[in-house]
Amino acid sequence: MSFISRSSSLSLHNRRFSDHHRSASRARPHRLPFPAERQKSILHRLGSIDASSSVHFSLHGHGSGAERCGGFESARSWLRSAASFLPGGGWWSLRGDWEEAGAADAKAVSVVTALRWVWGLIAEDRLVIYVAFGSLAVAALSEITMPSLLAASLFTAQSGCRDLFYRQVQLLGILCCTSGICSGLRSGCFAVANTILVKCLRETIFSSLVFQDIGFFDTKSVGDLTSRLGSDCQRLSHVIKNDMNLIIRNILQGTGALVNLLSLSWPLTMSTMVICSVLSAIFLVYGRYQRNAAKLSQEFTAKANEVAEDTLNLMKTVRVYGTEGMEIGRYKLLLERLSSVSIREAAAYGLWNLSFNTLYRSTQVLALLLGGLSILTGYVSPEQLTKYILYCEWMIYATWRLVDSLTSLLQSIGASEEVFHLMSLSPSHQYLSKGLKMQKLRGHIQLVNVSFQYPSRITVPVLANVSFSIKPNEVVAIVGASGCGKSSLVSLLLRLYDPVDGQIYIDGFPIKELDIRCLREKIGLVGQEPHLFHMDISSNISYGCSREINQEDVELAASQAGAHDFISTLPDGYQTVIHDGLLSGGQKQRIAIARAILRDPAILILDEATSALDAESERLIKGLIFNKTARTVIVIAHRLSTVENADKIIVMHGGRVVEVGTHKELLFRDGFYGRLIKQREDSIEF
Repeated sequence: MSFISRSSSLSLHNRRFSDHHRSASRARPHRLPFPAERQKSILHRLGSIDASSSVHFSLHGHGSGAERCGGFESARSWLRSAASFLPGGGWWSLRGDWEEAGAADAKAVSVVTALRWVWGLIAEDRLVIYVAFGSLAVAALSEITMPSLLAASLFTAQSGCRDLFYRQVQLLGILCCTSGICSGLRSGCFAVANTILVKCLRETIFSSLVFQDIGFFDTKSVGDLTSRLGSDCQRLSHVIKNDMNLIIRNILQGTGALVNLLSLSWPLTMSTMVICSVLSAIFLVYGRYQRNAAKLSQEFTAKANEVAEDTLNLMKTVRVYGTEGMEIGRYKLLLERLSSVSIREAAAYGLWNLSFNTLYRSTQVLALLLGGLSILTGYVSPEQLTKYILYCEWMIYATWRLVDSLTSLLQSIGASEEVFHLMSLSPSHQYLSKGLKMQKLRGHIQLVNVSFQYPSRITVPVLANVSFSIKPNEVVAIVGASGCGKSSLVSLLLRLYDPVDGQIYIDGFPIKELDIRCLREKIGLVGQEPHLFHMDISSNISYGCSREINQEDVELAASQAGAHDFISTLPDGYQTVIHDGLLSGGQKQRIAIARAILRDPAILILDEATSALDAESERLIKGLIFNKTARTVIVIAHRLSTVENADKIIVMHGGRVVEVGTHKELLFRDGFYGRLIKQREDSIEF
């Protein structure tokens, strides 16, 4: 039947059904039809007609088949859902979590590589480790001897040999004391080694981070890095204190139990080895899963820390825009993802324990059965069977503890792969190369066809073929619209980044050939947003100053920056510790300016340094800029009053230099700069 004929037939059926329904409604009390949502659901399940059809089924006579079909589908859906919870089912999959966490950046680290790293960190304190492992070995060997001696003493007492029994009990007492003393010494030494490892880990990672290129921090968040320094390092420290401690202990005890079992009866021992092999096979699957789950947990923890740090640092912004609920939602979502992974991790651990306990009890029954049959056949004695059962349980228990510790080791390493990645980062080549150390910097700067884009945004050009020259002791203003590359020029002069093309010369030498530390010591920078450390004001002003200074030098620099008066009004003066909310933006700016002045730099760079200052403070800074001190000054500003007295003005637009000249020369040319001045009175931002 064609589609048209089926549609016509269906329409005729609908009309007949509707007429019948109306007549029936008049003949008997009205029965409510299914709600529209229910109708669409039934029609969709039946598949006979489109769910958008206008057919209305009455409750009488038409619902039973649909309900039976719906019940069947519900049962199938329930079975599929239940099947996903079985081992290997979809519920256990971590693939979606990997994609959401973005946790595929760090390469997997092998256990051998990880242990080599850990050993390298604590190698200087190897005496503690040697004592720990030595005491561990003595304690383990003492403990593994006890079951044999215990069984022997019981049967000796039964035989009535009093003297031998007392000697055996005395030996048991000595072994117990030895085990207790060595176990305590082992625990203490491993705890000390753990503390040393955490300290060395954090020192190594922090040192590695400090010497990275600035471009590295363009792609990493502070919250993520602090999480690596905190929780990830703590997690990795379990490798020494718990994992390796228990692994070696259980290897020794398991080996001792195996030797004793083989000496008693090798056929019975083989039955125990089968169960141990099954446990090991289960571990191969479980351990890999737990390693991935642990890594995911650390990734989601790091991302949650990022959100928390951003929110708490920008709490004023959050409060102003009323986004408290949104930030809580972001944080809650990541915690839910973390909880989801942790629940599956815990469920996997539950399955592992289920497997162990089942096999452990099976071993006891099997040992009793085989041992009893061996006694009946005269193959072993009751004393041998007692020793066999004791050592059999000991071996299974040691195997379980060994596998459990190996799982924990894999978890610790898996969760800390990013830590190893950070430790393996090479320092910036700027710190590895030995450049030319200039004793005195004249401040002659030259850029030749410099092009640049940020490493994190390589498709977005920032500077294109920029060329200009700045003579020693000149005051040069760089003006232009936001985003035209002014601050990027500053970053290149400080060699925070290297140009993609072109060359920068300082006093005639390529900047790449100069010693970077020596160069930066001779450059003072005051940025757009002053960043002060959580330390006293005096330390903030003297921060990074390589020459010998005293408190008088600090106060003189503060006076020149217009900061001395407000610092003197603080309760502790220059010893006041800076924290959020203590100082205004303008006060922070003045302290940053004082810091730059104290360095007595050959090149002073002011990147919007006067933007947060009042008129009086700005006047002081202008006097500092234009007092013809023997230094080169580069000023980036938007205020005409700040730049009009500069020896040279460099006008930038779209990452290029469009004009160079003095204020009068540029006005006379009536070019880009001149048109800008005519449009605005004191602002030259365009």
